[in-house]
Amino acid sequence: MNKEFLNVIVTDNDENTLIFFKNIFKELKISIKTQCFCNGKDLMEYLNNADAVVPEIVFMKYNIPEKNSLECMDEIKKQEKFSNMVTTVYYDQISENEIEDIFVKGTNICMKKPSDFESLKKVLTDVITINWQYHTSGLNKENFILKV
Repeated sequence: MNKEFLNVIVTDNDENTLIFFKNIFKELKISIKTQCFCNGKDLMEYLNNADAVVPEIVFMKYNIPEKNSLECMDEIKKQEKFSNMVTTVYYDQISENEIEDIFVKGTNICMKKPSDFESLKKVLTDVITINWQYHTSGLNKENFILKV
């Protein structure tokens, strides 16, 4: 595992959100390599490719097209190679039952996406900082669950 940078994937069908995430990651003191996908189908095709670099963290919009986040989580949790990958599902507005479904599927972090750039920057900074600490310390991520 390379401890010089985090590999991060963001999956969202809103191009502005992808740009926000990438710009926020560029401003952090932690080196981050970011890949973006516009739907769950493309995300899973990439992750299931034998040559794919398994990221340390994946951010997925709750309602992504073609294969939603819960369907992606079903596939992710079936494969041992993703056991150290931290999964974050974010949303604008969903019910408590949907939040519970997200955790039942094995998601590590459930995040309400702030509507303004500065609040989004703060939340993403917190999530990335926590993950960087896990990444560099070798701590067990198995039970890492967070709602922000």
